[in-house]
Amino acid sequence: MGSISDFLEDELIDHVFDTGAYSPPTIYVALSTTEPADDGTNVTEPADGYARVAHSSWDAAASRLTENTGTVTFPQASGSWGTITHYALYDAPTDGNMLGAGALSVSKDVVTGNTPTIADGEIEISFDSGAIATFLANELLDHVFGNGVYSAPTITVALSTADPTDDGSGLAEPSNGYARPAGGSWDAASGGATENSADISFNTPTGSWGEITHSALMVSGESDVLFYGTATPNQTPNTGDTVKFSSGELDVAIS
Repeated sequence: MGSISDFLEDELIDHVFDTGAYSPPTIYVALSTTEPADDGTNVTEPADGYARVAHSSWDAAASRLTENTGTVTFPQASGSWGTITHYALYDAPTDGNMLGAGALSVSKDVVTGNTPTIADGEIEISFDSGAIATFLANELLDHVFGNGVYSAPTITVALSTADPTDDGSGLAEPSNGYARPAGGSWDAASGGATENSADISFNTPTGSWGEITHSALMVSGESDVLFYGTATPNQTPNTGDTVKFSSGELDVAIS
């Protein structure tokens, strides 16, 4: 199973929060004899006739995951490539930015005369469970891998007395004067995370909102959850209370 890189995490956060637009690149598949790090280091590509291969066909995302559609065929090796253990995806045929990486299901010892291939479905890129909702994970994978275009939404902030879960079905919002406020402005992403750069204020409660255990970011006017997480510490807003996230208090991350 592969995952997206630190570079792509920041690009996608900036895209969602409208602090920068990310245009899908041509994706190149690379091979490595070492395990790539999330920051794009520790990639060891072969020599001897080797080149990255452009691959434009990917499955529509489902369950937070996409895979290569069809076989990826590399040039014939003119010498030993060593034991290939991992793949990496880039936005350029040489150098460029690493977009994601993962381990091959079976390592391949490539020798002179071999024409290495990666079988249909063997390259998998996915989002871990938690933090980013499945709806958004699928939308962003389709955006990056050419199966859809995702534009920055208008974001609102929700409070919940239960864990929304990855599919958003657990969201339980209060009543008694409660409404979702606009998400406001956000910092440029760093380290796969962002935070609100201005206060986010809610209406004054007209009664108890219950114990707030989670918050979520939503598409304005829709039921689609984008991100969610725990509210620490839990709070129980009541009549007349001031309820807000101060600047820098609402952290959002992709994992």
